[in-house]
Amino acid sequence: MTAHDSLIVVSGGMDSVTLLYDMKDSIALAVSFDYGSNHNAREIPLAAMHCGRLGIRHITIGLDFMHKYFKSSLLDGADAIPEGHYADDNMKSTVVPFRNGIMLAIAAGIAESNGLKNVLIANHGGDHAIYPDCRPEFVSAMDAATTAGTYVGVRVVAPYTNLTKADIARKGKRLGIDYAETWSCYKGGEKHCGRCGTCVERREALAEAGIEDSTEYEE
Repeated sequence: MTAHDSLIVVSGGMDSVTLLYDMKDSIALAVSFDYGSNHNAREIPLAAMHCGRLGIRHITIGLDFMHKYFKSSLLDGADAIPEGHYADDNMKSTVVPFRNGIMLAIAAGIAESNGLKNVLIANHGGDHAIYPDCRPEFVSAMDAATTAGTYVGVRVVAPYTNLTKADIARKGKRLGIDYAETWSCYKGGEKHCGRCGTCVERREALAEAGIEDSTEYEE
């Protein structure tokens, strides 16, 4: 990748914000998707803030149809979100079917429209257990599809696919990222609940990376 030849899909969570800073010199455009999840309203302003800080153009694209027609506890209000660890079977209810496929397809079209060669996404190893559209075989298939389906051969670049969230947190520590300026909680309340899968994973990753957790939790 060269300077300013990439688009990043950035949510405002720990992983995509880390990738934003990690690859900032190659990023020309950042895209957030508002698909009606409980926590979009908490995440997206943080994504915009970080992009503004780095001088990277940021746009938000609405995907209202996902909230209307897709089935996921992530779209059904805070009370629908299960509590516990990502490894628990009940966390499968948080899957939004083919979410990353839809977002990457749109992102590839936007990238080609802007003369950009790469689409960056920050899926990671901890997602593999329950999210099929975060796994290496999915990334490879989408990369093949966008390469074949665009004149410029847009590539899907997912450098964190085989990293743990703690690995990503360690990268962020080296980059000087304040993770209090990111959002993880699936419930999307005023504070992180501290109990849902993303909150549990966040706490564990920051502790393993030796980062003081300044997140405001409900408990």
